[in-house]
Amino acid sequence: MIDLHIVEYIARLARIEVTEPEKEALRPQLSRILEYIDQLNVLSVEGIEPTKEPFLRENVFREDIAKNSERAEDILKNAPAVTDNHFRIPKVIG
Repeated sequence: MIDLHIVEYIARLARIEVTEPEKEALRPQLSRILEYIDQLNVLSVEGIEPTKEPFLRENVFREDIAKNSERAEDILKNAPAVTDNHFRIPKVIG
């Protein structure tokens, strides 16, 4: 079973406050979780290629083609407020 120092370390990593009774309750729970994960060590993974995701995909992005966009005047005419050909928004940082 893991000791209280490990429980405190995990709580510190998770940035959560844990009371002494909670630490005692977490010890067996975390131990069971680690024992369950440790079962993966008995699996043979020799010859299995590592993957970063379960579905092998090709790049599905379209080709990037430059084109003319709408004129700034047409875009800004629906804005509630405009200053010097830019959208004007309320100040959000004090």
